[in-house]
Amino acid sequence: MLDIKFVRENPDAVRENIRKKFQEEKLPLVDEVIELDKKSRETQKEADELRANRNKTSKEIGALMAQGRKEEAEAVKARVAADGERIKELEQIQRETDEALREKMLVIPQMIDDSVPIGKDDSCNVEIEKFGEPFVPAFEIPYHTDIMERLHGIDLDAARRVAGNGFYYLMGDVARLHSAVISYARDFMIDRGFTYVIPPFMIHAAVVEGVMSFPEMDAMMYKIEGEDLFLIGTSEHSMIGKFIDQQIPEDQLPQTLTSYSPCFRKEKGAHGLEERGVYRIHQFEKQEMIVVCKPEDSMHWYNKLWQNTVDLFRSLDIPVRTLECCSGDLADLKVKSCDVEAWSPRQKKYFEVGSCSNLGDAQARRLRIRIKGEKGNYLAHTLNNTVVAPPRMLIAFLENNLNADGSVRIPKALQPYMGGKELLSAD
Repeated sequence: MLDIKFVRENPDAVRENIRKKFQEEKLPLVDEVIELDKKSRETQKEADELRANRNKTSKEIGALMAQGRKEEAEAVKARVAADGERIKELEQIQRETDEALREKMLVIPQMIDDSVPIGKDDSCNVEIEKFGEPFVPAFEIPYHTDIMERLHGIDLDAARRVAGNGFYYLMGDVARLHSAVISYARDFMIDRGFTYVIPPFMIHAAVVEGVMSFPEMDAMMYKIEGEDLFLIGTSEHSMIGKFIDQQIPEDQLPQTLTSYSPCFRKEKGAHGLEERGVYRIHQFEKQEMIVVCKPEDSMHWYNKLWQNTVDLFRSLDIPVRTLECCSGDLADLKVKSCDVEAWSPRQKKYFEVGSCSNLGDAQARRLRIRIKGEKGNYLAHTLNNTVVAPPRMLIAFLENNLNADGSVRIPKALQPYMGGKELLSAD
């Protein structure tokens, strides 16, 4: 959410930003919020003047009564009562005006960084850099669930009977591999100085509103019936929510945290073959990283965060690339974002395994997360990035470490988490 003062003083810049995001239907919101802001300030001014006058007049009543001028005092009391009624009326008007203003401000997108490429959708995203050499082996690579089934590691049929489509049972070595990847990612981030956290897996509606845009919420979040609680779609939600209404001393920044959680997502819409299996699902687990920092440090941390994910995947012998998200592909709260994509030798292309985002002060403004500085308080900047999200990451792992005989290599970095195993096989 933008600062209303910024919108008031820079309406053309806000409109241009909306155009860059190809959301022309939101252009009228700029004039609407400016008008509501004007009305709110005028209402506030009138109410303040009446309160000041009431306080002054109330003192006059006592003086008049002391002088025995009762009729005059009663007349002044009547004016004070009338002013009081008008103040109540103005307070109601201001509450309604401010509520309407906030609702519209929540829909206006965050100002994107000047470096973001302009494009309408993800087809306009720009490759930044490749890490590792993508390869295609001489043998055919099966679909990822076929690989898992040959390792006796997945049961989708049972999951459909129990919970429906979009769920799975992982078993045996594949389930162990899943947990090993999560544990390795946890220790990888701890070694890089991040504090490990297990957060709440449910959050209040106020936190949901603070961390994401309405379209994201509708597409992702599961609501707990009869409760002011939502299941998290990623631990970023509760991790950023941890700082709601907090003033963080400057000397306690940056806050660098890595969190484990299950994630729950509606994943609305139909998906193609490559997004079946365990690629796009309603429940999965993830290791996340988040940073709360000073505004001047956020771009520095943005680059460190995506590099962490690249380094982790390369340590497991998986080629990856980074892809800059264009303006039209950015969620409304994001200032800048890039995807980390892993190489799929079966598909002969890259696919998304993580996303790194700088949200500027958008979440901090909604959640009132401030930094306590020597010269006053100011809004923090927040960032998040996927460390690793199996089982999607397992697709890349299995395909890139598959042998011709159907066995799967275990890279050295992961072997201690697999009981020293160097190879997975169906035997």
